[in-house]
Amino acid sequence: MDTSDQLASVGTFQVLKLPLGFIRVLEWLFAIFAFATCGGFSGQLRVSVDCMEKALSNLSIGIDFAYPFRLHQVSFEAPVCEGIRRERVFLIGDYSSSAEFFVTIAVFAFLYSLMATIVYIFFQNKYRENNRGPLIDFVVTVVFSFMWLVSSSAWAKALSEVKMATDPDEVQLLISACKVQTNKCGSLHGPRWSGLNTSVVFGFLNFVLWAGNIWFVFKETGWHKGTTRLAGGASEKQSNTFNQEHYNQGSFDQSGSYNTQGNLGQPSEYSQVGGPTSYSNQM
Repeated sequence: MDTSDQLASVGTFQVLKLPLGFIRVLEWLFAIFAFATCGGFSGQLRVSVDCMEKALSNLSIGIDFAYPFRLHQVSFEAPVCEGIRRERVFLIGDYSSSAEFFVTIAVFAFLYSLMATIVYIFFQNKYRENNRGPLIDFVVTVVFSFMWLVSSSAWAKALSEVKMATDPDEVQLLISACKVQTNKCGSLHGPRWSGLNTSVVFGFLNFVLWAGNIWFVFKETGWHKGTTRLAGGASEKQSNTFNQEHYNQGSFDQSGSYNTQGNLGQPSEYSQVGGPTSYSNQM
């Protein structure tokens, strides 16, 4: 039997049907989508510069940029419309910190989700030993939830600024020839943002998954089990106290009804005896 088959036979794959394991698998998949859509992005925009002297014009200037969006290092050549001289123009902005932070959190979340899933399946006993595994899992889940929120928010803000910095209309303002009224500049097409928009969506979806999984991980810790045990003990004690009071009250009621019947029964005997005696005396 192969090693993988032995692990599959020993492993507890039933945990993947539980919310704890199932959400971990979703976190693993969504982390892949998050860093793939952001880290693998490359875009292009095109502008045109139509000089008064048509021979100097450039009607298709391509500007390429990609992750990690250090736009201040992206440059292109544009005609000056004065002789054959050209100028090198650089874009504005550096958004690498937010993009790299987002991708880093996604990669580490992917690695941890994969490791946690393997532990759930093949090392369940070690995971629950001394309650150390659930506590570490709980703390890491809380930290990743917060980091997903921070990184996704930062990346969403940075993306809006990247879109503005790479807008063809804004790029034309950086070209000297476009500032001269006799020259005409235009935009041919802008970048496609569907991939980066998807990365932001996956970022916030990862936050929702990790934040929602906090409760299921907390249920595995000794804190939750201790609280449940204390609540169950208090409920059982209250139930026993109620049953004891109910028993005492029942005994009292039974005794009282007996005495009442006894007291009511004696006068009836006296009335029965007294009745015939009185009648015989009259006779």
